[in-house]
Amino acid sequence: MADRPRAKLPWLLVAASVLLVVLVLYVLFAGYLPAKQRVAGLERELRDLYKREAELQTKLAQQDQRYALRDRQLAALQAERDALVKRLEDLERELAALRRRR
Repeated sequence: MADRPRAKLPWLLVAASVLLVVLVLYVLFAGYLPAKQRVAGLERELRDLYKREAELQTKLAQQDQRYALRDRQLAALQAERDALVKRLEDLERELAALRRRR
């Protein structure tokens, strides 16, 4: 078996491979990881916003309930006031009728 001539590495191919590795590492560490961290931060912020929105929705529902209760109480008080005014007018008429009889 004859000795084969030793294969020479094409240095341009080696340099291109090294450059490719450098580019892949650059994209991975300079582009992908910070973007991934930014996405994680935005997801946290979005969760916080959803939580805050839920709290505000709860407060709004509670205020709506309070306003509805106040409206019902106000309507009841107005009805009671109207009934008292009517009762007072009736009593004044009765009193005036009694005074006329005397």
